[in-house]
Amino acid sequence: MPSDILNLEREYAIYLPATYDKNVDKEYPVLYLLHGGGGSHTDWAKAGQLQGIANQLIAAEDASEMIVVCPEAGKDFMNYFNNPDWRYQDYFFEELIPYIDTTYRTKSDKQHRAIAGLSMGGGASVVYATAHPELFAAAYSMSGYFYRHDNLFWINFNDPVQKKIHQLVEDNNCVKLILEGTPEQVEAWKSVRWFVDCGDDDFTYDANVAFVAALRQQQIPYQLRIRDGGHTWEYWTSALYLALPFVSRSFEK
Repeated sequence: MPSDILNLEREYAIYLPATYDKNVDKEYPVLYLLHGGGGSHTDWAKAGQLQGIANQLIAAEDASEMIVVCPEAGKDFMNYFNNPDWRYQDYFFEELIPYIDTTYRTKSDKQHRAIAGLSMGGGASVVYATAHPELFAAAYSMSGYFYRHDNLFWINFNDPVQKKIHQLVEDNNCVKLILEGTPEQVEAWKSVRWFVDCGDDDFTYDANVAFVAALRQQQIPYQLRIRDGGHTWEYWTSALYLALPFVSRSFEK
């Protein structure tokens, strides 16, 4: 799809339920499913087995028929947040969502739109849902990268690009965001159904516990799962078996 904001074309992967081409008058709820740092829009289809799992859950009536959109945020400059050179968050809300709603048969109201993601995409799903709670019924974070972790040996923080990317994550620190919310913001955030999912061996474990503590302090309802596993595709693939039914229940409410 073209983007005037980013001044280039952006790719996305999309899952359409089996009935999409048959029931030509039917509209579907939408889940925006975000990849992690260094990933791409094809990650959930290839490594995450999205199509097979969605087909299986929908056929078993454990999940609603839905459209799943996987945007590309890993090319050019890996980041979901606005900065002067890369207004990705503006692109997401001002161009991507309207493009999907006009190109596909979506139910385009809050009640039928959800967001989820893994790692850096998990953090972005929180930031996006808090920025626009009027747009999302549910937000599901998997192994959320909620603030900058300075002790990651595989990240070269002396590299100017990596330093900038992780500073933008810190600028959008999800724990601080919740704790510093105004009463009006907190009340709006309570209209979103929150789900936090993190492995007990994940390097983001402490950040996820701190994020849940912030939700508790602000008395924002949530669901939490700490399961066996680390920061791996094995974990995130298994998380789809929880995420798709969870957002489906949000759509049905």
